[in-house]
Amino acid sequence: MKDIIQIEHLSKSFREIEAVRDVSFRVREGELFAFLGVNGAGKSTTINIMCGQLKKDGGKVVIDGGDPDREPERIKREIGVVFQSSVLDGALSVYDNLESRASLYSICGAAFKERLAELAEALEFKDLLKRAVGKLSGGQRRRIDIARALFHKPKILILDEPTTGLDPHTRKAIWKVISDLRKNENMTVFLTTHYMEEAADADYVVIIDSGKIAAEGTPYALKNAYTGDYITLYGADEAAVGKLGVNAERINHGVFRFSVPNTAAATELIVKHPDIFYDYEIIKGKMDDVFLAVTGKTLTGEER
Repeated sequence: MKDIIQIEHLSKSFREIEAVRDVSFRVREGELFAFLGVNGAGKSTTINIMCGQLKKDGGKVVIDGGDPDREPERIKREIGVVFQSSVLDGALSVYDNLESRASLYSICGAAFKERLAELAEALEFKDLLKRAVGKLSGGQRRRIDIARALFHKPKILILDEPTTGLDPHTRKAIWKVISDLRKNENMTVFLTTHYMEEAADADYVVIIDSGKIAAEGTPYALKNAYTGDYITLYGADEAAVGKLGVNAERINHGVFRFSVPNTAAATELIVKHPDIFYDYEIIKGKMDDVFLAVTGKTLTGEER
């Protein structure tokens, strides 16, 4: 697979504030790429530069082989963006909003109706076409935001916290559409999210903190590097658990939980104490644990 996005030594300042500092990463065509950071970490600035909405101070940006500064119109046709805040016109109907958007890409007549039918079916909004956007629920509006970004069949879909505040059914429906597009059209998805279970499904993750890359890798590699495994013992007594030499937390009667550095350490304990490990489970650390270990913050920005 080729690199569809290349960012090298990117920098951007707003007066004395260095929003992005020497950031470099690459996104492979067709992958789900997660770009994580608290608000103010530099995510939105980087995205706006990629989309040609901001001029960079230094570095190199290549989108599908082109420079957004030199080929802004071509690059915009390759990208669809779902922003944190809806950009739909609340006074217009769903149909009129999407027709207006499609006209920017010269999609009209039969082509418009065909594409509209495809997206309305996939995102489940056929019954909303005549309704004013301002009267939609948050989940309904989000479906239309995504349809708007997908109308011109972009090669790259940028999702800036696309499912924040949505109910589980809507989140699941949206991710099914995105997964189908990646599989069927090899679409690249560039994701920022506060839901770590979404980042855990990414092919590659970059964590940005205070304008700089703090960590990167596959979810598996990051979990191995920054978290351990968690073991829960069932039907154990305190005296037996004490023989393990670990700092175990009692969850309730007969249930204890503790952490180990890695799976190898867990295996060593299990082999050494088979009489204690007759009912247990092992769970790898989560992406929330990775983010906290790397930045010292939760994704809401709270320091720990």
